Amino acid sequence: MILVSSLAFFLVVFLIGSIVTAIAWMAFLKMRAEQSEAANLEAEAATEAPARPEGADAGFDSALLRNEHFSTITFWDSMLARFDFVEILKTHCEQAQLDWSVGRVTSMMLLIGAIAFAILMRFVPMWAATLGATVISISPYSYISHRRKKRFHKFRENFPDVLDSLARALRAGYPLSAAMEMIAAETAPPVSEEMRRTSAEANLGRGWPHALENLSKRIPLLEVNMFISAVQLHARTGGKLSEVMANMAENMREALALQGEVRALAAYGKLTGMILTILPIGIAIMMTFVSPGYMQVLFHHPWGKDMIAAAVCCLVLAHFVIARIVDIEV
Repeated sequence: MILVSSLAFFLVVFLIGSIVTAIAWMAFLKMRAEQSEAANLEAEAATEAPARPEGADAGFDSALLRNEHFSTITFWDSMLARFDFVEILKTHCEQAQLDWSVGRVTSMMLLIGAIAFAILMRFVPMWAATLGATVISISPYSYISHRRKKRFHKFRENFPDVLDSLARALRAGYPLSAAMEMIAAETAPPVSEEMRRTSAEANLGRGWPHALENLSKRIPLLEVNMFISAVQLHARTGGKLSEVMANMAENMREALALQGEVRALAAYGKLTGMILTILPIGIAIMMTFVSPGYMQVLFHHPWGKDMIAAAVCCLVLAHFVIARIVDIEV
């Protein structure tokens, strides 16, 4: 038993050291690559042409340049390129507006998982430590998903006002390209950023169909798809696009009001799930101080740690099940 514990300890220490060394080497290579790229850009700017425009659009050109590498380390990049989930992870990072490479996210997940496994091994059985480390290692992706969802929610709230402004600009006689540029200059992020990028892609020669298609990929929302369909249909058949935009804005506001009512009704269920999750843990902590001998049986019995780990896993699973039930989509 002592031999197995020693081997497991040295294995975990070696794994953590390897991951830390790999991350440090990745950071060093990325810093060198950024310095080299900055030097090349300065050289090109010095030899080539005139100064670039100032303001919000000056720094936007770099957003149109796509970096197809998943990591600055060639070995790790070639390994990640073999998996399909890497493209999804890269797309989610871009949609969350995080300047994180896939290599950085995956390395962070491995490091957090290894550290969590080393800590949990001292308190819970092997199966519980493995399960807990797996769940904890997903925390970087959970943060990315949270930021992505929050950004989409903010976009959905501001989009009806943008459609109203676009409808007024079209009634005033502005063409669609000029109206999009005006909206990008006057509205707040994240809508202004996406509209500015769409307008820039269309003006750079890609055309509006391609620019709108890229917008639907960056913001996969029903409201955006409806807007794109209306613009494309207007381009083929004609009609009063301003009235269509105004009606769409009104319908989107009604949908947002309905979603707010549903969230208010589901808040009771979410609060109930949170209380049911925290209550057993609170009772266990209280019993540890009130009657220590009653709780010590779980810590000293051979099956005690397994039962504690199983109870915690059931609580976490029940919390996610309740959250899924009360998460009503409209």
